[in-house]
Amino acid sequence: MTGLEPLMERNFLEYASYVIVDRAIPELRDGLKPVQRRILSTLHKMDDGKFHKVANVIGETMKLHPHGDASIGDALVVLANKEFFIEKQGNFGNIVTGHSAAAARYIECRLTELARETLFSKALTIYQPSYDGRNKEPVFLPAKLPVILMLGTEGIAVGMSTRILPHNLSELLEAQVKLLQHESVHLFPDFPTGGIIDVSEYADGKGKVRVRARIDVADEKKIVIHEIPFSTTTENLIASIEAAAQKGKVKISSINDFTTDRVEIEIGLPRGVYASEVVPQLYAYTECEVSITSNILVINERHPVELGVSELLRTLTDQLRDQIGLELEHELGELKEKRHWLNLERLFIEQRVYKRIEDATTDEDVRRECYLGLRPFFDKLEREVSDEDIKRLLDIPIRRISRFDIEKNKRDLEDNDIAVAKVEVKLARLTHTTVQYLKGLLKKYGGNYPRRTEITSFESVDVRAVARQNIKVGYDPETGYFGCEVKGSQYQLTVSEYDRILIITRDGAFRITGPSDKMLIEGEVVYLDLFDQNNGQTFTVVYRDKQKNAFAKRVQIKRFIRDREYELIKDKDGRLEYLIPGESKGQVRLDFVPAKRQKVSNIVFDMNTLELTGVSARGTRMAPKPVSKLRWLKDDGATPATPSTAPQPATDPLIPKAKPSKPPAPPQETEPESSKDSGDANEDKGKDREPDDGGQFSLF
Repeated sequence: MTGLEPLMERNFLEYASYVIVDRAIPELRDGLKPVQRRILSTLHKMDDGKFHKVANVIGETMKLHPHGDASIGDALVVLANKEFFIEKQGNFGNIVTGHSAAAARYIECRLTELARETLFSKALTIYQPSYDGRNKEPVFLPAKLPVILMLGTEGIAVGMSTRILPHNLSELLEAQVKLLQHESVHLFPDFPTGGIIDVSEYADGKGKVRVRARIDVADEKKIVIHEIPFSTTTENLIASIEAAAQKGKVKISSINDFTTDRVEIEIGLPRGVYASEVVPQLYAYTECEVSITSNILVINERHPVELGVSELLRTLTDQLRDQIGLELEHELGELKEKRHWLNLERLFIEQRVYKRIEDATTDEDVRRECYLGLRPFFDKLEREVSDEDIKRLLDIPIRRISRFDIEKNKRDLEDNDIAVAKVEVKLARLTHTTVQYLKGLLKKYGGNYPRRTEITSFESVDVRAVARQNIKVGYDPETGYFGCEVKGSQYQLTVSEYDRILIITRDGAFRITGPSDKMLIEGEVVYLDLFDQNNGQTFTVVYRDKQKNAFAKRVQIKRFIRDREYELIKDKDGRLEYLIPGESKGQVRLDFVPAKRQKVSNIVFDMNTLELTGVSARGTRMAPKPVSKLRWLKDDGATPATPSTAPQPATDPLIPKAKPSKPPAPPQETEPESSKDSGDANEDKGKDREPDDGGQFSLF
């Protein structure tokens, strides 16, 4: 096993390096993966201006690509559908509908004029042997465009991946001009499928974008989708809408796909449902809105590097400037070589050097005589005379020598000198030359590639806010079950899947749950209603512990873990006396447990003195002695309200069947006959028992 370990490690590293560098991740310099580079190189080699069968292109590319015809065909179709470098003829599929291309033997392609002009330069191309050594392939194409940002690409390698979003060609060229003029640039993606894009989180290519479909509301009962988000298809989009409709998240009556070369998906709405409420639901629950993450990873000098859009474009702009400089230097070298030959040819004929070779008997003598005849004029030439120059002079036909036109030779030299001067000026002003080159591309090709995706900003759709409240839940006090499958007569609510429900039982336990099918709640429920997830809910709690000591506190329930049980009161054997939503005001009269020689039988506690405490806090002790009875008083302390020892679920204002829009008044309170005295009963007659603030509260 120990012998296999280094072998496996070495082979795995070699495999991982190969996948990263030579298959999945694009090269920074030309923005292409190896298979794309081989396809374009093959098309350039085959290029005669006519269309070629894709099957033939695949066959020729297989001479360079070691991974079979399927990967070549798929890559060619994807590259052709980007519409920059390959001109199509036939059915290459549809990126909007997701339909695949026809068989390779039925479709044809050729290079576009943009590709011919910007991707290839024989003089600057570096070649390497192909996988089998029989052919040569370019290490990279000398591209003069920011190909990697134009095309966009995705790739998954061993331990890393890349996702580069496509950008608009005209905007890229304009940005390069600004960079050469030392101005700042801001670039954002442009997708071939159009749509609407929010780039607030793009972070120069290191963040994400949100893309929405373009939705038109023909009328309040019909919605039409004309453009879809990048990375999805009409088939997937329709499937997501149907899935959302089946789950009750979106209510529609029909959906029809009339897409041809342009997207047209028509959605009909049922009675009582309108477009203004359905459109946000489409963005929230379907692929009408998608989030796309950007992660720019490229190969630079055989190593993977992560870059931002601005840094990447700046690198490519510097590369373009250097490349144009190399092309100009190559052109200047050719012009100087042409001037050397024109002068050499003129001197060979004008000075009758060819006459010196008439008496030479051997090839070596001929070359020597030719060389000696030209030696006096070496200072008039661009460089030293080489053997190749001598051979070329000796190959001049005698007819051409006899008809040599001195005047034409002079004109050619003058034209050549003018061309040399122009190239030298361009080299001296290389940055200006690069700017002019980019502006020329913009003028020639910019109009062919307008921006398709509209840049804007839009608020995220709160799925809770647009969720349909179509789930009915109820509580059955006889069985203690709560949920969607419970047909209880108490606490019936209509909620959405994102709503949360607060449940409090008499022993002070509470939990926050969602609309489940069926769950058992232990203990008697005294409060059940929708929970405010944004702001939480505040309660005033009055309870007695096992020793009948009375406590009061004001708490806010805000943070929670779903379905976890919490405690409002410390004592497990304690009992809630009052549970009042909100910040209650007023006073509570506390009657002490009777005792010998007791001079004070009750006191009044002011609820306005309570401060907000934690949910788990014990609270403020209301009296120094055990309490036998508590009564809620009006703010003026005139008439006490008698608490009920047996709450009435049907009329208790804290146990609503649905979420109330306005807190109702508390019910009339009664006591068991054993606890009433005639004085209290007479005192309560005809009195208003509602607190002054109109607050909703429960009496136990």
